[in-house]
Amino acid sequence: MNPTATAPPVLDLRDVHAPPFPDFWPPAPGWWIAAALLAGVLVFVSVRLYRRYRLRRLRRQVLTTLDTLAAGYSSEQSVGFVTEVSMLLRRVALRRFPRRRVAALFGADWCRFLDETGGEGGFSRGAGQVLASGPYASRVDVDPEGLVALARLWIQKNF
Repeated sequence: MNPTATAPPVLDLRDVHAPPFPDFWPPAPGWWIAAALLAGVLVFVSVRLYRRYRLRRLRRQVLTTLDTLAAGYSSEQSVGFVTEVSMLLRRVALRRFPRRRVAALFGADWCRFLDETGGEGGFSRGAGQVLASGPYASRVDVDPEGLVALARLWIQKNF
């Protein structure tokens, strides 16, 4: 037997090779969904942080205004001081509570509202009771430190 006559023909075969890596772009649908979810979460968190920043900035401004009122207090202008503190509290209350609940309040009802919403009785029985009639009187006896401390406590609870 002749070995050359029965030998199989030589095949031109190449070695096994791996398929090419997939292209980077366009990404698979799962990556699009993940990117959309991530973008949504980032927008949500950014909006919340911005709102918190604005609220804290506004609270600082209100408290700075209260401190300015306290620093400028004089016994000759006690009615103006009480009026300004009452107006500041009313502006905060109008921002925090429905207008129909706050806008028409004055006198004892105003003090009762302030107590119900965080005054802990200080507006009806404490230094804040001057807000009931003080803005409408020609002269008023006021404890400025007590009123400012009570107003600061109320603002911090409601802002």
